[in-house]
Amino acid sequence: MSSTEQQGGMPNTGSSPLIPPSASAAQTPQAPPAPPAPLTGTQLLMGTLALSLATFMNVLDSSIANVSIPAIAGDLGVSPNQGTWVITSFGVANAISVPLTGWLTQRFGAVRLFTTSILLFVLASFLCGFAPSLELLVVFRVLQGLVAGPMIPLSQTLLLASYPPAKAGTALALWGVTTLVAPVAGPLLGGWITDNVSWPWIFYINIPVGIFSAALTWSIYKSRETTVRKLPIDTVGLTLLVIWVGALQLMLDKGKELDWFSSNLIVGLACVAGVSFAIFLIWELTEEHPVVDLRLFAGRNFAFGALTLSVAYGLFFGNVVLMPLWLQQFMGYTATSAGMALAPVGVFAILLTPLVGKKVSLWDPRVMATGAFIVFAFVLWLRSQFTTDTDFYHILFPTLLQGAAMAFFFIPLTTLTLAGLPPARIPAAAGLSNFVRIMAGAMGTSIVTTLWESRAALHHSHLSEPLSQVEGNLPWTLSAMQNSGMSMNQSLVQINRVVDQQAFTKAATDIFLASAVLFILLIAMIWLTKRPKKMAPSVVNDSGGAH
Repeated sequence: MSSTEQQGGMPNTGSSPLIPPSASAAQTPQAPPAPPAPLTGTQLLMGTLALSLATFMNVLDSSIANVSIPAIAGDLGVSPNQGTWVITSFGVANAISVPLTGWLTQRFGAVRLFTTSILLFVLASFLCGFAPSLELLVVFRVLQGLVAGPMIPLSQTLLLASYPPAKAGTALALWGVTTLVAPVAGPLLGGWITDNVSWPWIFYINIPVGIFSAALTWSIYKSRETTVRKLPIDTVGLTLLVIWVGALQLMLDKGKELDWFSSNLIVGLACVAGVSFAIFLIWELTEEHPVVDLRLFAGRNFAFGALTLSVAYGLFFGNVVLMPLWLQQFMGYTATSAGMALAPVGVFAILLTPLVGKKVSLWDPRVMATGAFIVFAFVLWLRSQFTTDTDFYHILFPTLLQGAAMAFFFIPLTTLTLAGLPPARIPAAAGLSNFVRIMAGAMGTSIVTTLWESRAALHHSHLSEPLSQVEGNLPWTLSAMQNSGMSMNQSLVQINRVVDQQAFTKAATDIFLASAVLFILLIAMIWLTKRPKKMAPSVVNDSGGAH
């Protein structure tokens, strides 16, 4: 999922690498070298396969771990809430590396950077599988996220350079299907591997795929390397970015465990995040070559579009992580059955995304995004009606509907975000938009899981009151259970388990309902943007986009 939205935003980059405006401004004007001729025949087929495999592996890795969190947490001796660090650490590191793609491409070349990213991703996957503790697993996931940053945008760049301009739309359609199939395969594959082999293999499967993709990419594209230039990099801005993002995410992940601001560590992290963020803002707005171009937020469409996309994605991703946790911990689902309940989300997304790509330049993207938010709200309202007796098919139906909302969510909102920007600024804008979105997804996961535990504790207290307040109720229940052959301790554990199941289910439905309301409220943000100008489909395709 994490890449689907880039399909709508990145096509405008055409066949050029991602170049921040600040970087290009630093160069002496010179005639750009002629782009290489499009690939043909077997080379085109194998090149498309190599790039698609790398994209598939990357996107798959962002969803395959979701259903495996309880197994990973149990095996490493931590709580499932701590296990979600495996997801958030990858997301935060990935977000930090995305803005660096342009500078790295210019410094090392698109082909060399893309191939190296794949090989480092393979190495990080190997290390993740061998991690003996949660701490090391999180470190290796951070490494995996950092090296994964350039893979998605560069796969689009190289793919567009492989096809004639007239077939750019076809190329991106093939790329888009890859990014949509991966979220379907992720939960199914992750669940099956976790139940039938062991969770480290959700990472090991990247090794043969990545090595094959890297070898094939290098053999086909090494003679098509892009121009390499030595460019300045904003080391101060990058350092501040890492500090405030890392401190903020660590605060969100550790807050519940350390009782929030009663802990000196949480207070310290909050101060570090706040101060470094303030300095970061001042520095980036005054730096000649900023690591992220914050001046983009001066544009109305970019500001409201990026904000809406990010908040909505944070809500969406937080709920995506919550569902398998609830199903496996409190509904008795295995990792495989949880994956089956979540996989259909891609069915309508795969069917409808090509239509959205063709029509987004003709229809009003604001209307399309509004429709997506209404469907998201309806899906979450349906989930807010779940109980401990809800069967598999009633859990499956909202998931199926969610796929339709996804198709009308990412591409229209990305189109609105980038509308009106000059071509030279689109790569930097797409990078910044994706940075904010990925960060929101990681933070959404931390916030949702923390709220889930807090609400569950509240519901547990309320549900336990009748047992302790009604005279004779608890002793009678315990007596009946002991008469059935259970010991006192077994009886108390069983009662607590039933109360926990009800409490965490009620807490999950609270979050689903609150998320539905927030999606409806976010519709107002969509309409603060301006509608982009209509474009003929042929013009859009010639520019290399799915718009």
